[in-house]
Amino acid sequence: MRRVVIAISGASGSIFGIRALELLAPITDIETHLVLSGPAKTTIAVETQWAVNDVEALADHVHGIRDIAAPISSGSFRTAGMLVAPCSIKSLSAIANSFAADLISRAADVTLKERRPLVLMVRETPLHVGHLRLMQHAAETGAIIFPPVPAFYNNPRSLDEVVTHAAGRAIEHLGVDVEGLERWHGG
Repeated sequence: MRRVVIAISGASGSIFGIRALELLAPITDIETHLVLSGPAKTTIAVETQWAVNDVEALADHVHGIRDIAAPISSGSFRTAGMLVAPCSIKSLSAIANSFAADLISRAADVTLKERRPLVLMVRETPLHVGHLRLMQHAAETGAIIFPPVPAFYNNPRSLDEVVTHAAGRAIEHLGVDVEGLERWHGG
């Protein structure tokens, strides 16, 4: 059983983390571990039709943001990697600076120190030089910076297709194949 950690921070775009959970749910050899920040719960309510309890029900295991004793806070708890979707600048800053103040930043730090894939769907625009430096620093420590920039080569017909494609591509950086994901086949 492969374990995947999904964290949803309070940045706009909580649907990316929700969609990642939806895409992982039918994969029988994947066990999902979810962490929601407090602001993520607010963002989910504001931006989506989802109830927080329903989002949590998509995961196999849910861990509280302050539960520093959760299994995902230890390198001995093996995972395939971690996706932070969306990744707020606050979470990015904590991750880039190894400031493990909550379970999102602690689990991310563990993921990096164990040399496992950490995918950060950084969600902010425009970016100032401080944001860019944080992304560079996180990338230098091993994180994959994956802003949810839409792809248009697949001719998306809806926002739902854009979200699915971005979340699916991010998940694939954890070594998980996503069925039905539109691929580039040349011009």
